[in-house]
Order: sequence, then C-alpha cells, then structure tokens
Amino acid sequence: MPRTGLCSRWGGRVLPLLLAYICYLLLGATIFQLLEKQAESQSRDRFQFEKLRFLENYTCLDQQAVEQFVQVIMEAWVKGVNPKGNSTNPSNWDFGSSFFFAGTVVTTIGYGNLAPSTEAGQVFCVFYALVGIPLNVVFLNHLGTGLRAHLTMLERWEDQPRRSQLLQTLGLAFFLALGTLLILILPPMIFSHVEGWSFSEGFYFAFITLSTIGFGDYVVGTDPSKHYLSVYRSLAAIWILLGLAWLALVLPLGPLLLHRCSQLWLLGRGLGLKEGGAPETNGLPRPQKIPISA
Repeated sequence: MPRTGLCSRWGGRVLPLLLAYICYLLLGATIFQLLEKQAESQSRDRFQFEKLRFLENYTCLDQQAVEQFVQVIMEAWVKGVNPKGNSTNPSNWDFGSSFFFAGTVVTTIGYGNLAPSTEAGQVFCVFYALVGIPLNVVFLNHLGTGLRAHLTMLERWEDQPRRSQLLQTLGLAFFLALGTLLILILPPMIFSHVEGWSFSEGFYFAFITLSTIGFGDYVVGTDPSKHYLSVYRSLAAIWILLGLAWLALVLPLGPLLLHRCSQLWLLGRGLGLKEGGAPETNGLPRPQKIPISA
C-alpha cells in the first residue's frame, strides 16, 4: 500500500540518522570521560586534602563547621556572588550586568553562573524569555531572509565574464574574512587581555558563547580582582548579538563561496566543459566561459 511504502521510506531515512546520532553521542561521552575524569578526580582529591589540612591547622573548628562554611560559599556562588575578594566587589545586577544577562536569556546562552534568586525575578524571567526568544529568532531569520533576497540578485553570477566572477568571489571571500576577524579573532584577543586569559581560552569562550552552548566556565566581567569599565559587559552583550547575526549571514554565504571557488577552479582547468563544449552546472546549460583579458 502507498501508506506502507511511505512509512517504509521514512523509516529507512530516519533510522540510520537516529543510529548515527546515538553513536555520535556515545563517542562524545567516551572521549569526554577519558579526557576529563582523571582531572576531576585530582581536583576532588586536592579539595579534600586542603580541607583536612585546614582542620589540622585550625583545631578550634570541627568538620561540621567547615562543611557549613563550604555550603555558604556554594550558595553564594549559585546566586552569582563570587566568594573571592570582599564585599566591595561590583554588583552582578547593575545596569551593564543586567543588560548582559538579558542578552544571554533571549539568545538562550544561559551561562548558569548568574540567575534571578527572587520569586518576582524568576517569574519575570519566564515571561521575558517567552517573548524575547521568539523575538531573537525572528530577528535572525529576517537577517537570513534579507541575505537570501540579496543572493537571488547575484544568481546571474554564472552569466558574467570570468573576470567579474573572480572579482565577486574575491569580494565575498574578503567580506567573510573581515567579518571573521571582527567577530571571532579580535574579540577573543580583547577578552584575553582584559580577563588575563590565553588566546585559546578567549577563543574557546567566544565559540562557546556564539554557538549558544554557554557552559559558564568562562564568563567576562566576573573576576573580583579586576576593575572593569561600567560598559564592559554591555559591550560584550552587543558583541554576542552581532556575532549571532554574523553567523546567520555566514551560514548561507560559506557554501556559496565554496561553490563558486570550485566552479572557478574547474573552469580554470578546463574541466567545466562538456564534450560539446558547453559548460553546465546542476544539469543546466551555462554560457561559454570567457577568458580573462589583459
């Protein structure tokens, strides 16, 4: 029956994809376990050793008092209070930090190092996210739609002389390289300088942020020993929004650039011609290639 055939075809496509998906998760779990479990064990052992040494040095304290103190530290950390430093640490809820937090909500990054602790703040966060997340998706989709509309105007690229094709491809490559420099290279360098991170840590933070994974192990503007500009976290939030918008532009532009480069390479080697001499792309005839004149 046609219905049975449709279900069979659907199952034939979905089941291999599901199997590959599960295998990918299992592979990731295995590798992460091999890479991280030993470091976690060493960190746990070090913590227990330091706690015992602390009790030995301060005999006036007992195990219960230390555990209570550790619990207070953990609760403070969960509420966004860094236990390092003193009470003069900058607030996590000044306007710049609040703006940064609002950006992490609507972009679904959610670092996890800061969250509303009051009942009113939690309720507002729910309704704010219900409106803000779709608004963010609509904004990024409109950027993609505008780009696709612009790309439809460039579909006559294959009808142009090879010199124009080459210039347009180089312009597109330059645009992507410049955007990558401004979004993925310079900001990590700035974050590394301000936060005292290595460049690899800054780049890791930038990727984890713009991919909206948001582990929260690296977050800008949280070191109590540093004095940040009041607009530092606000600028970081603006960078996040611009970075996500940039990714919305890169997703369609990247494959387009690769496709054009491959076409130019084939034409340059004379491999884009059929037996009859007419080049084709995707089964459609194309005009004869025009050599670049001096």
